[in-house]
Amino acid sequence: MGYEYIALLMFSSMMLLLLTGKRVFGAIGFVAVCAAFLLWGQGGSEMAFSAAMKLMKWYPLLTLPLFVFMGYMLSESGLAEDLYRMFHVWMGPLPGGLALGTIGLMVAISAMNGLSVAGMAIGASIALPELLRRGYNKIMVTGVIQAGSSLGILIPPSVVLVLYGMIARQPVSQLWLAGVFPGLLMATLFALYVVIRCWRNPSLGPAMPMVERQTISRREKLLLLKAGIAPLFIFFCMTGLFLLGYTSLVESSAVGALAATFTALVKGRLTREVMENTLRKSLGITCMFMWIILAALCFGAVFDGLGAVQAIEMLFLDRLSLSPWEVLILMQLSFIVMGMFLDDTAMLVIVAPLYIPLVGSLGFDLIWYGILYTITCQIAYITPPFGYNLFLMRAMAPPEVSLRDIYISVFPFVLVMILALALVMIFPQIALWLPQSYYGAATG
Repeated sequence: MGYEYIALLMFSSMMLLLLTGKRVFGAIGFVAVCAAFLLWGQGGSEMAFSAAMKLMKWYPLLTLPLFVFMGYMLSESGLAEDLYRMFHVWMGPLPGGLALGTIGLMVAISAMNGLSVAGMAIGASIALPELLRRGYNKIMVTGVIQAGSSLGILIPPSVVLVLYGMIARQPVSQLWLAGVFPGLLMATLFALYVVIRCWRNPSLGPAMPMVERQTISRREKLLLLKAGIAPLFIFFCMTGLFLLGYTSLVESSAVGALAATFTALVKGRLTREVMENTLRKSLGITCMFMWIILAALCFGAVFDGLGAVQAIEMLFLDRLSLSPWEVLILMQLSFIVMGMFLDDTAMLVIVAPLYIPLVGSLGFDLIWYGILYTITCQIAYITPPFGYNLFLMRAMAPPEVSLRDIYISVFPFVLVMILALALVMIFPQIALWLPQSYYGAATG
C-alpha cells in the first residue's frame, strides 16, 4: 500500500471514530499511535512520547490558560453584565437597539478574552433572556448571539490566532493586527443585517418604551459609560503593551489575567466563589486544549513522515491540474465540513501540517491565510447539523428556544460570514493593511 493511501486511511479512520462520539483527542491520538506502531515498529511507538515532550517545552502555550482565565474572570465577576447594561440604556431606544447592543457587547468581550465559548456563555445567560422578555424575535436574536460570539476567535487577543502563529511560525502580533479590520467588518455586517430587518419589520426588535426611557436620567446614562472603562483598561494592559513592544506574548497574557482580576477586586466582585468557578472552568478548558494539541502533534508527525504534504500537492496541482485559487477554495470548504463535528483547535492542529506548507508553496501570504482560516472556522462553528456553537446555544438557551429555532437562526449570519470571507479573499489588504502599515512604520 502506497503512503498516500495510508495517509487517506488514517484520515478516514480518525473521522469515523469522531462520528461515533469519541473524544477528539482520543480519536486523533489512537489513530496516530496505532499507525506509527504499525509503520515503524517499536521506534514509531515512541512518537507519542516525543510529542508530549515537544508540548511541554512549547513555552508560548503558557498564554492559553492565562487568556482562558481572563475570559472566565470577566464572565464570573459580572463585569460583562455592566457592559450590557450600558449598551441596553444607550441603544435601547432604537428599533433593534438591544440586538445592536448585544453585537457591541460581543465585540467588547471578544477584545478581552479571545474565545467564543466565553462570549456564548455571556450572551446566552445575560442578553438572550432580556431580549426575549422585551419581545424580540427569538430566531433573530438567537442568531445574533451565536454569530456575535464567534467574533472571539478573530478579534485580538484571539487564542486561535495564537495557536495558528505557533504552528505556522508566524508573528502573533501581526496576526492580531490582521484580525482587527475583518472582525470589525463582520460585526458591522451583522449590525447592518439587524438594522435592515428591524427597519422593514419593527416588531422583530421593538424599541425601549418611552415610559422606561423617561425613568433613566441623563446623569445615570453618563455614569453607565464608566462600564466601558474597565474593558478599555484591560485591553490596553494586554494588547496595547504587547503591540507597543513593552511585553512579550506570554507576559501580555499574564498582564491581561492580572488586569481582569484587579478590576474585579476594585469593583468588589472578587469573591471566593468567583475565583473558584473561574479556576475550575479555566482548568477544564485548558486541559482540553492541551490534550487535543498533544494528540494532534503525534498525528502530524506521522503524516509528515509519510510525505502526505507532497502527495496532496501532487494530487491537486499535477494530477487534477487545479489553479492555486481553486486549491485554496477546496481547503476552505474542507474546513467547513470538518467544523460540523470538530472545534477550531482540533481543525487547526490536524490539518496544519498539511495545509500551511501547501499554502506557502502556492505563493499565498500566511498571515492573510490565518485570517481566512479563522473566518472559515467561524462559519463552521454555526453551520448545521453539528456546528459547535449550535449545541452550546441549545445547552444554554431558555426552553422556548428549540433546536429548530437555533438551526434556522444561523442561516442569514452564515451568508453574512461568507460575504465577509469573500471580501477578505478578493481584497487581501482588508487583513494585511494594518500589520503592514504598523510594522512598516516601526521598521522604517
